[in-house]
Amino acid sequence: MTEGIARERIDRLQEAAERAVVEGHEARARRYVRRARRIAERNRIPFPRVFDRFSCDRCDVYLVPGRNTRVRLQDGHVVVTCDCGEHARYPYE
Repeated sequence: MTEGIARERIDRLQEAAERAVVEGHEARARRYVRRARRIAERNRIPFPRVFDRFSCDRCDVYLVPGRNTRVRLQDGHVVVTCDCGEHARYPYE
């Protein structure tokens, strides 16, 4: 699979994962996130930043603020907390 096709599949899987969470199908969203990570690993391309920040590293669910995740600002960084308890911190200016 070429890099362009892999990126396109990852983008489509991101959209599908977001749609699945909004519709209440978290197990389906997990499958989409896992499949997208596998495609990125197999083709040795970096996982897109937006997709990486909106997916939980522990439970692989796609994160939708207000639905299955909490977002807070603290001392120069954003703290994203998944329902499973995993925290992710990202700096901001």
